[in-house]
Amino acid sequence: MMPRLPTVMVAALIAVSTGAGAALAQDPAKGAIVFKKCMPCHNIGPGATNKVGPELDGLDGRHSGSVPNYSYSDANKKSGIVWNEANFKRYIKGPRAMVPGTKMTFPGLSNPQQINDLWAYVSQFDAQGNIKKK
Repeated sequence: MMPRLPTVMVAALIAVSTGAGAALAQDPAKGAIVFKKCMPCHNIGPGATNKVGPELDGLDGRHSGSVPNYSYSDANKKSGIVWNEANFKRYIKGPRAMVPGTKMTFPGLSNPQQINDLWAYVSQFDAQGNIKKK
């Protein structure tokens, strides 16, 4: 027979496990703050244009290397990536690790909360730069 855990210990385990899940919730407003790290190279939103990097409107579901009038590296064009949450989160941790030969020099983000928030921010824009209707 298994020993029973004291009620206080069970309550503490529940509090810790639910707190961890809540900490990783996605917040587009906080993602907008994280996006400031991206702004030297990328635009997003109404009227966004390519800069050093391509504009990011409509990123969710877009094929890598497909923004018109942007000169991508061969590595990026041939990567076969279709941007979604999982691919973005993997890429933003280390762009050069995921796509060797990319022109993107960003060293990456390591904070899981910032990555979640950044995805919430960039994925809310449609291809015209408008916030998607929910």
